[in-house]
Amino acid sequence: MPGPLEEEKGGSQAATDDTLLVTWEGDDDPKNPKNWPLSRKWLLTILTSCGGLICLMSSTMLAPALETISTQMEVSQGKANMTLSIFVLAFAFGPMVLAPMTEVLGRRNVWLLCAAWYTIWNTVCGFADSNGLLLAARLLAGLGSSAEYAIGQPVLGDLWRPEQRGMSFAIATFIPLLGPALGPLLGGVIAGTIGWPWIFWVLSIFDACLIVMAYFMSPETYGQLLLHRKAVTISQQTGIQHCTAFDVHAQPLAAKLRNALLRPCRLLAHQPIIQLMSLMMAFNYGTLYFVLASYASLWTNKYGQTVTVSGLHYIALAIGYTVAAQGGARITDRIWQQLKQKAGGQTAPESRVSLMIPGILLMPTGLLWYGWAAQARSHWAVVDAGAAVFGCGVILSTQAMQQYTMESFKEHVASAAAASQFLRSIFAFCFPLFAPALYSSLGYGMGNTTLALVFLAIGVPGPFSLWFFGARLRAKGGLVK
Repeated sequence: MPGPLEEEKGGSQAATDDTLLVTWEGDDDPKNPKNWPLSRKWLLTILTSCGGLICLMSSTMLAPALETISTQMEVSQGKANMTLSIFVLAFAFGPMVLAPMTEVLGRRNVWLLCAAWYTIWNTVCGFADSNGLLLAARLLAGLGSSAEYAIGQPVLGDLWRPEQRGMSFAIATFIPLLGPALGPLLGGVIAGTIGWPWIFWVLSIFDACLIVMAYFMSPETYGQLLLHRKAVTISQQTGIQHCTAFDVHAQPLAAKLRNALLRPCRLLAHQPIIQLMSLMMAFNYGTLYFVLASYASLWTNKYGQTVTVSGLHYIALAIGYTVAAQGGARITDRIWQQLKQKAGGQTAPESRVSLMIPGILLMPTGLLWYGWAAQARSHWAVVDAGAAVFGCGVILSTQAMQQYTMESFKEHVASAAAASQFLRSIFAFCFPLFAPALYSSLGYGMGNTTLALVFLAIGVPGPFSLWFFGARLRAKGGLVK
């Protein structure tokens, strides 16, 4: 097994040549977010997860209304699909800027500002009277919503120790990933009753409520920034210069921001682990959004169902998500503990790889299942069962990939998450655009078979490469500056 990452250690103040070093007051320092009461940690985890839920609901809630928008705005189905996927395109660029800013300005401040930005532009979407305005407002709303990808994983890393991350990560991943299922379900009901503009306004109301809750209930969680603030306070009180072990805050603001903003680009350019994870996540999310964008039209076009009923079929994905989240959490924590005990108390990111393999195999299995069932116009339950298998694979593989990234870049989780987010958002934007043409040319059976084969060719070698060569690849990438 490859060498472990070192656990974070507490400590007292230690002297240097001309300053005093500020650290946590021991392993059990109550001011360290990892030592906060469980109730507080779970509250922050759920608040963060609800933000992720709004983010992913926003990206998919429009799916059942795409044909209505295409007709009302007199645009092609492909251009209508772009109103859904352009929101995801913003996720490629937003976190590259926002994630490193959280490492300088803090998680809380960046999240509150971006959530307010999202609420404003998402509300504008409901008033759009042209496809151009709708696309522009969706892109700008997506930039604000992309803060969830810059903050979600880092907050979990701030709050939870490695041995606790299986269950916490399962819940934190499960709630947002209900969004791609609940979004189209609610979107179908709303579009079929009070009209598609209310899809956006309902989301804005939900997000405004969350902003108020977070403002009063969500403190800063970034440990390095908390230590920096502690050092500044002690320096002012004593007149003696204090700093932290990771203190880059003595730099001018322009230098801090420049270094932070360049960090995700450096990770993507120089870290083989990030490059491999980005490619794996890209096909993962591209395939997911391909299914999300096209699943409603399967039921309206091939089965002749209404927009409202077509949205209900996304419950199948939610069932798959739920099974994987609950089962995967327990399994990954058990495997992590077993590997730690076997290695004499040491751990490595490769302990998270075990659930990638079944997840990556279940996704193409689900694609083949529901694709050929739809091609034969089988009973709706058979098609939905295949979609549930696909959804189960999405959760298992996504959890494992995100945890691996977190364990590999513990001090710069936000930047690592942003770097890996870039390529997958590009794929999530592009894949839905060719869904209508693929199904029109090949049908659902051969169309999903083609997608499944490509996914297997790219996805299967990844986990084995990480298991056998992960430590070597991390060493090749060097230290993160």
